[in-house]
Amino acid sequence: MTQNHPFGRVLPLNKAWLAKLPAEEVLQPELPIVDTHHHLWAQLPAALPQGDSAEDHVYLLDAYKQDLTSGHHTVATVYMECHASYRSDGPEEMRPVGETEFAAAQGEASDAAQAAASEAASDATSSSASPGGPRVCQGIIGAADLKLGARVRPVLEAHLQAGLGRFRGVRASAAYDPAPDMGNTISVPGSYARDDFRAGVRELTAMGLSFDAWVFHTQLPEVTALARACPDTAIVMGHCGGPLGYGPYAGRRDEVFVQWKRSLTELAACPNVCIKLGGMMIRLAAIDYATLPAPPSSLEIARLWGPYINTCIELFGPQRCMFESNFPVEKLGASWVTLWNAFKRITAGASASEQALMFSGTAQRVYRL
Repeated sequence: MTQNHPFGRVLPLNKAWLAKLPAEEVLQPELPIVDTHHHLWAQLPAALPQGDSAEDHVYLLDAYKQDLTSGHHTVATVYMECHASYRSDGPEEMRPVGETEFAAAQGEASDAAQAAASEAASDATSSSASPGGPRVCQGIIGAADLKLGARVRPVLEAHLQAGLGRFRGVRASAAYDPAPDMGNTISVPGSYARDDFRAGVRELTAMGLSFDAWVFHTQLPEVTALARACPDTAIVMGHCGGPLGYGPYAGRRDEVFVQWKRSLTELAACPNVCIKLGGMMIRLAAIDYATLPAPPSSLEIARLWGPYINTCIELFGPQRCMFESNFPVEKLGASWVTLWNAFKRITAGASASEQALMFSGTAQRVYRL
Protein backbone atom coordinates (compact mmCIF):
# COMPACT_ATOMS: atom_id res chain seq x y z
CA MET A 1 0.00 0.00 0.00
CA THR A 2 1.31 3.46 -0.86
CA GLN A 3 0.59 6.83 0.69
CA ASN A 4 -1.59 7.61 -2.32
CA HIS A 5 -4.13 5.09 -1.06
CA PRO A 6 -7.11 7.07 0.24
CA PHE A 7 -8.08 4.99 3.25
CA GLY A 8 -6.93 6.11 6.67
CA ARG A 9 -6.46 9.68 5.52
CA VAL A 10 -8.52 12.85 5.41
CA LEU A 11 -8.53 13.85 1.75
CA PRO A 12 -9.91 16.92 -0.04
CA LEU A 13 -13.54 16.49 -1.06
CA ASN A 14 -14.26 15.46 -4.63
CA LYS A 15 -17.23 17.79 -5.08
CA ALA A 16 -17.90 16.76 -8.67
CA TRP A 17 -18.17 13.13 -7.57
CA LEU A 18 -20.35 13.97 -4.56
CA ALA A 19 -22.68 15.93 -6.84
CA LYS A 20 -23.55 12.69 -8.66
CA LEU A 21 -25.51 11.42 -5.67
CA PRO A 22 -29.26 11.63 -6.41
CA ALA A 23 -31.30 13.55 -3.86
CA GLU A 24 -33.05 11.47 -1.20
CA GLU A 25 -36.16 12.23 0.78
CA VAL A 26 -35.35 12.72 4.45
CA LEU A 27 -36.58 9.76 6.49
CA GLN A 28 -38.32 10.42 9.82
CA PRO A 29 -37.73 14.17 9.58
CA GLU A 30 -39.24 14.77 13.02
CA LEU A 31 -36.79 12.50 14.92
CA PRO A 32 -34.54 14.66 17.17
CA ILE A 33 -30.81 14.13 16.58
CA VAL A 34 -27.75 15.00 18.62
CA ASP A 35 -24.65 14.83 16.45
CA THR A 36 -22.18 13.52 19.01
CA HIS A 37 -19.00 13.85 16.99
CA HIS A 38 -18.01 16.54 14.49
CA HIS A 39 -15.01 18.73 13.78
CA LEU A 40 -14.44 22.30 12.66
CA TRP A 41 -11.18 23.68 11.29
CA ALA A 42 -9.78 26.57 9.30
CA GLN A 43 -7.27 24.18 7.77
CA LEU A 44 -6.63 20.47 8.16
CA PRO A 45 -4.78 20.11 11.48
CA ALA A 46 -1.24 18.85 10.97
CA ALA A 47 -1.72 16.11 13.57
CA LEU A 48 -4.44 14.42 11.51
CA PRO A 49 -3.56 11.73 8.96
CA GLN A 50 -3.04 13.66 5.75
CA GLY A 51 -3.77 13.05 2.11
CA ASP A 52 -1.64 14.37 -0.70
CA SER A 53 -3.20 17.83 -0.83
CA ALA A 54 -4.13 20.37 1.80
CA GLU A 55 -6.56 22.16 -0.52
CA ASP A 56 -10.26 22.49 0.16
CA HIS A 57 -10.06 21.46 3.81
CA VAL A 58 -11.68 24.53 5.40
CA TYR A 59 -14.71 23.50 7.45
CA LEU A 60 -16.08 26.15 9.77
CA LEU A 61 -19.43 27.07 11.28
CA ASP A 62 -21.18 28.18 8.10
CA ALA A 63 -20.17 25.03 6.20
CA TYR A 64 -21.23 22.75 9.06
CA LYS A 65 -24.57 24.50 9.53
CA GLN A 66 -25.22 24.23 5.81
CA ASP A 67 -24.83 20.47 6.18
CA LEU A 68 -26.80 19.94 9.36
CA THR A 69 -29.70 22.08 8.14
CA SER A 70 -29.85 20.29 4.77
CA GLY A 71 -32.23 17.72 6.22
CA HIS A 72 -32.99 15.84 9.48
CA HIS A 73 -33.92 17.42 12.81
CA THR A 74 -30.62 18.09 14.57
CA VAL A 75 -31.15 19.71 17.98
CA ALA A 76 -27.59 19.83 19.34
CA THR A 77 -24.02 18.91 18.51
CA VAL A 78 -20.85 17.86 20.31
CA TYR A 79 -17.54 19.22 19.02
CA MET A 80 -14.72 16.67 19.03
CA GLU A 81 -11.07 17.66 19.42
CA CYS A 82 -8.91 17.35 16.33
CA HIS A 83 -5.78 19.36 17.19
CA ALA A 84 -7.29 22.49 15.64
CA SER A 85 -6.56 26.08 16.73
CA TYR A 86 -4.09 25.27 19.49
CA ARG A 87 -2.44 28.21 21.21
CA SER A 88 0.84 29.05 19.54
CA ASP A 89 2.65 30.04 22.72
CA GLY A 90 2.58 29.57 26.46
CA PRO A 91 3.11 26.34 28.42
CA GLU A 92 2.96 23.29 26.18
CA GLU A 93 0.33 21.54 28.28
CA MET A 94 -1.97 24.57 28.02
CA ARG A 95 -1.87 24.92 24.24
CA PRO A 96 -4.82 22.55 23.58
CA VAL A 97 -7.02 24.98 25.55
CA GLY A 98 -6.95 27.14 22.41
CA GLU A 99 -9.11 24.54 20.66
CA THR A 100 -11.77 24.76 23.37
CA GLU A 101 -11.71 28.56 23.05
CA PHE A 102 -12.17 28.19 19.30
CA ALA A 103 -15.04 25.70 19.58
CA ALA A 104 -16.80 27.73 22.27
CA ALA A 105 -16.56 30.84 20.07
CA GLN A 106 -18.12 28.90 17.19
CA GLY A 107 -20.95 27.78 19.47
CA GLU A 108 -21.52 31.27 20.82
CA ALA A 109 -21.60 32.69 17.28
CA SER A 110 -24.17 30.08 16.27
CA ASP A 111 -26.34 30.83 19.30
CA ALA A 112 -26.16 34.56 18.60
CA ALA A 113 -27.15 34.08 14.97
CA GLN A 114 -30.10 31.90 15.95
CA ALA A 115 -31.22 34.39 18.60
CA ALA A 116 -31.16 37.13 15.98
CA ALA A 117 -33.10 34.93 13.56
CA SER A 118 -35.66 34.12 16.25
CA GLU A 119 -36.12 37.79 17.06
CA ALA A 120 -36.52 38.65 13.40
CA ALA A 121 -39.01 35.84 12.96
CA SER A 122 -41.09 37.06 15.89
CA ASP A 123 -41.37 40.43 14.16
CA ALA A 124 -42.09 38.95 10.74
CA THR A 125 -45.56 38.83 9.31
CA SER A 126 -44.88 35.67 7.31
CA SER A 127 -45.99 32.44 8.95
CA SER A 128 -43.25 30.63 7.05
CA ALA A 129 -40.48 31.98 9.27
CA SER A 130 -38.60 29.22 11.08
CA PRO A 131 -36.63 30.60 14.05
CA GLY A 132 -34.13 28.74 16.13
CA GLY A 133 -32.05 25.76 15.17
CA PRO A 134 -29.54 23.28 16.56
CA ARG A 135 -27.29 24.16 19.50
CA VAL A 136 -23.93 23.84 17.73
CA CYS A 137 -21.03 22.89 20.00
CA GLN A 138 -23.37 22.60 22.98
CA GLY A 139 -20.82 20.07 24.21
CA ILE A 140 -17.06 20.29 23.64
CA ILE A 141 -14.60 17.43 24.01
CA GLY A 142 -11.06 18.80 24.16
CA ALA A 143 -7.54 17.46 24.44
CA ALA A 144 -5.20 17.29 27.41
CA ASP A 145 -2.05 15.35 28.20
CA LEU A 146 -3.46 12.92 30.74
CA LYS A 147 0.04 11.57 31.35
CA LEU A 148 0.45 14.62 33.59
CA GLY A 149 -1.53 12.69 36.17
CA ALA A 150 -2.79 14.90 38.98
CA ARG A 151 -0.94 17.83 37.39
CA VAL A 152 -3.52 17.87 34.59
CA ARG A 153 -6.10 19.54 36.86
CA PRO A 154 -5.05 23.15 36.03
CA VAL A 155 -5.32 22.28 32.33
CA LEU A 156 -8.82 20.90 32.81
CA GLU A 157 -9.80 23.95 34.85
CA ALA A 158 -8.57 26.16 32.01
CA HIS A 159 -10.65 24.12 29.55
CA LEU A 160 -13.73 24.58 31.74
CA GLN A 161 -13.21 28.33 31.86
CA ALA A 162 -12.52 28.57 28.12
CA GLY A 163 -15.53 26.40 27.30
CA LEU A 164 -18.10 28.89 28.58
CA GLY A 165 -20.18 26.11 30.10
CA ARG A 166 -19.77 23.78 27.12
CA PHE A 167 -16.69 21.72 28.05
CA ARG A 168 -17.59 18.12 28.81
CA GLY A 169 -14.43 16.01 28.71
CA VAL A 170 -11.26 14.89 26.97
CA ARG A 171 -10.48 12.60 24.07
CA ALA A 172 -7.16 10.80 23.99
CA SER A 173 -6.53 9.25 20.58
CA ALA A 174 -4.37 6.15 20.77
CA ALA A 175 -5.02 4.55 17.37
CA TYR A 176 -1.88 2.72 16.24
CA ASP A 177 -0.98 -0.12 13.91
CA PRO A 178 2.60 -1.14 13.06
CA ALA A 179 1.81 -1.61 9.36
CA PRO A 180 3.10 1.27 7.22
CA ASP A 181 0.81 4.05 6.01
CA MET A 182 -2.10 3.31 8.33
CA GLY A 183 -2.63 6.92 9.37
CA ASN A 184 -1.82 6.42 13.04
CA THR A 185 -2.85 9.11 15.53
CA ILE A 186 0.12 8.35 17.80
CA SER A 187 3.69 7.16 17.25
CA VAL A 188 4.17 5.13 20.45
CA PRO A 189 1.38 2.71 21.50
CA GLY A 190 0.31 1.70 24.98
CA SER A 191 -0.59 5.02 26.60
CA TYR A 192 -3.87 3.75 28.11
CA ALA A 193 -1.97 1.26 30.28
CA ARG A 194 0.40 3.82 31.81
CA ASP A 195 -0.02 4.58 35.51
CA ASP A 196 0.42 8.31 34.97
CA PHE A 197 -2.19 8.31 32.17
CA ARG A 198 -4.70 6.48 34.37
CA ALA A 199 -4.01 8.97 37.16
CA GLY A 200 -4.95 11.70 34.69
CA VAL A 201 -8.15 9.86 33.78
CA ARG A 202 -9.06 9.64 37.47
CA GLU A 203 -8.48 13.38 37.80
CA LEU A 204 -10.84 13.89 34.88
CA THR A 205 -13.43 11.73 36.59
CA ALA A 206 -13.09 13.54 39.90
CA MET A 207 -14.01 16.76 38.09
CA GLY A 208 -17.19 15.23 36.65
CA LEU A 209 -15.81 15.00 33.11
CA SER A 210 -15.96 12.12 30.62
CA PHE A 211 -13.31 10.34 28.58
CA ASP A 212 -13.54 9.64 24.83
CA ALA A 213 -11.46 6.75 23.55
CA TRP A 214 -10.23 6.18 20.01
CA VAL A 215 -8.30 3.06 19.03
CA PHE A 216 -8.31 0.54 16.19
CA HIS A 217 -10.14 -2.76 16.63
CA THR A 218 -6.86 -4.53 17.38
CA GLN A 219 -6.45 -2.33 20.47
CA LEU A 220 -9.90 -2.70 22.01
CA PRO A 221 -8.52 -4.78 24.91
CA GLU A 222 -6.57 -1.66 25.96
CA VAL A 223 -9.85 0.24 26.37
CA THR A 224 -11.38 -2.66 28.30
CA ALA A 225 -8.42 -2.72 30.67
CA LEU A 226 -8.72 1.03 31.20
CA ALA A 227 -12.47 0.77 31.85
CA ARG A 228 -11.88 -1.93 34.45
CA ALA A 229 -9.09 0.07 36.10
CA CYS A 230 -11.24 3.24 36.17
CA PRO A 231 -14.78 1.92 36.78
CA ASP A 232 -16.12 5.32 37.83
CA THR A 233 -15.07 6.98 34.57
CA ALA A 234 -17.70 7.55 31.89
CA ILE A 235 -15.93 6.26 28.77
CA VAL A 236 -17.20 6.79 25.22
CA MET A 237 -15.75 4.48 22.57
CA GLY A 238 -15.63 6.21 19.19
CA HIS A 239 -16.30 5.04 15.65
CA CYS A 240 -17.82 1.61 16.44
CA GLY A 241 -14.54 0.49 17.97
CA GLY A 242 -12.40 1.14 14.89
CA PRO A 243 -12.78 -1.90 12.60
CA LEU A 244 -10.11 -1.73 9.87
CA GLY A 245 -10.49 -2.81 6.27
CA TYR A 246 -7.41 -1.51 4.43
CA GLY A 247 -3.67 -2.11 4.46
CA PRO A 248 -2.96 -5.57 5.91
CA TYR A 249 -6.66 -5.95 6.75
CA ALA A 250 -7.89 -5.60 3.16
CA GLY A 251 -9.68 -8.74 1.96
CA ARG A 252 -10.00 -10.06 5.52
CA ARG A 253 -13.45 -8.69 6.37
CA ASP A 254 -14.86 -11.82 8.00
CA GLU A 255 -11.72 -12.45 10.05
CA VAL A 256 -11.61 -8.83 11.22
CA PHE A 257 -15.31 -8.90 12.09
CA VAL A 258 -14.86 -11.95 14.33
CA GLN A 259 -11.89 -10.40 16.15
CA TRP A 260 -13.62 -7.02 16.46
CA LYS A 261 -16.84 -8.54 17.83
CA ARG A 262 -14.98 -10.72 20.33
CA SER A 263 -13.07 -7.74 21.74
CA LEU A 264 -16.13 -5.49 21.64
CA THR A 265 -18.14 -8.06 23.61
CA GLU A 266 -15.59 -7.84 26.43
CA LEU A 267 -15.68 -4.04 26.32
CA ALA A 268 -19.49 -3.98 26.41
CA ALA A 269 -19.36 -5.95 29.67
CA CYS A 270 -17.98 -2.77 31.29
CA PRO A 271 -21.07 -0.80 32.37
CA ASN A 272 -19.19 2.52 32.34
CA VAL A 273 -18.60 2.37 28.56
CA CYS A 274 -20.87 3.74 25.83
CA ILE A 275 -20.22 3.57 22.09
CA LYS A 276 -20.64 5.88 19.12
CA LEU A 277 -22.25 4.48 15.99
CA GLY A 278 -20.68 5.65 12.73
CA GLY A 279 -17.32 7.12 11.86
CA MET A 280 -16.17 4.24 9.63
CA MET A 281 -15.70 6.01 6.29
CA ILE A 282 -11.90 6.18 6.18
CA ARG A 283 -11.08 3.11 8.29
CA LEU A 284 -13.54 0.32 7.48
CA ALA A 285 -12.89 0.95 3.77
CA ALA A 286 -16.22 -0.57 2.76
CA ILE A 287 -16.98 2.39 0.47
CA ASP A 288 -14.31 3.03 -2.15
CA TYR A 289 -14.81 6.74 -2.67
CA ALA A 290 -11.70 6.80 -4.89
CA THR A 291 -13.03 4.52 -7.63
CA LEU A 292 -16.84 4.24 -7.39
CA PRO A 293 -18.59 6.06 -10.26
CA ALA A 294 -20.93 7.81 -7.80
CA PRO A 295 -21.44 8.03 -4.03
CA PRO A 296 -23.47 5.26 -2.39
CA SER A 297 -27.11 5.71 -1.47
CA SER A 298 -28.32 5.41 2.10
CA LEU A 299 -29.50 1.90 1.27
CA GLU A 300 -25.98 0.92 0.29
CA ILE A 301 -24.37 2.53 3.34
CA ALA A 302 -26.91 0.75 5.53
CA ARG A 303 -26.06 -2.55 3.87
CA LEU A 304 -22.31 -2.09 4.36
CA TRP A 305 -22.33 -0.62 7.86
CA GLY A 306 -25.43 -2.29 9.24
CA PRO A 307 -23.73 -5.46 10.52
CA TYR A 308 -21.29 -3.39 12.58
CA ILE A 309 -23.80 -0.90 13.94
CA ASN A 310 -26.37 -3.59 14.74
CA THR A 311 -23.70 -5.59 16.57
CA CYS A 312 -22.86 -2.55 18.67
CA ILE A 313 -26.53 -2.05 19.52
CA GLU A 314 -26.92 -5.73 20.37
CA LEU A 315 -23.91 -5.66 22.71
CA PHE A 316 -24.34 -2.27 24.39
CA GLY A 317 -28.10 -1.73 24.16
CA PRO A 318 -29.72 1.50 22.96
CA GLN A 319 -29.16 3.14 26.35
CA ARG A 320 -25.39 3.03 25.73
CA CYS A 321 -25.36 3.83 22.00
CA MET A 322 -25.29 7.20 20.25
CA PHE A 323 -24.96 8.16 16.60
CA GLU A 324 -22.27 10.45 15.19
CA SER A 325 -21.76 12.21 11.87
CA ASN A 326 -17.95 12.48 12.06
CA PHE A 327 -18.30 15.38 9.63
CA PRO A 328 -16.48 16.61 7.65
CA VAL A 329 -14.53 13.34 7.45
CA GLU A 330 -17.55 11.29 6.38
CA LYS A 331 -18.25 13.78 3.59
CA LEU A 332 -15.59 11.92 1.61
CA GLY A 333 -18.26 9.34 0.78
CA ALA A 334 -21.67 10.57 1.93
CA SER A 335 -23.91 13.59 2.20
CA TRP A 336 -25.54 14.60 5.47
CA VAL A 337 -28.94 13.40 4.28
CA THR A 338 -27.74 10.00 3.03
CA LEU A 339 -25.65 9.34 6.15
CA TRP A 340 -28.47 9.95 8.63
CA ASN A 341 -30.96 8.19 6.34
CA ALA A 342 -28.64 5.18 6.48
CA PHE A 343 -28.63 5.27 10.29
CA LYS A 344 -32.41 5.44 10.32
CA ARG A 345 -32.65 2.53 7.89
CA ILE A 346 -30.35 0.45 10.09
CA THR A 347 -32.52 1.10 13.14
CA ALA A 348 -35.86 0.82 11.36
CA GLY A 349 -36.76 -2.23 13.45
CA ALA A 350 -36.13 -0.45 16.76
CA SER A 351 -38.96 0.95 18.85
CA ALA A 352 -39.60 4.68 19.03
CA SER A 353 -38.12 4.83 22.54
CA GLU A 354 -35.01 2.93 21.44
CA GLN A 355 -34.49 5.25 18.49
CA ALA A 356 -34.96 8.25 20.77
CA LEU A 357 -32.14 6.97 22.98
CA MET A 358 -29.70 6.27 20.16
CA PHE A 359 -30.34 9.47 18.20
CA SER A 360 -30.44 11.90 21.14
CA GLY A 361 -31.24 10.57 24.61
CA THR A 362 -28.01 8.70 25.35
CA ALA A 363 -25.94 11.65 24.16
CA GLN A 364 -27.91 14.12 26.28
CA ARG A 365 -27.30 11.96 29.35
CA VAL A 366 -23.65 11.09 28.77
CA TYR A 367 -22.56 14.54 27.64
CA ARG A 368 -24.87 16.40 30.11
CA LEU A 369 -26.49 18.50 27.38
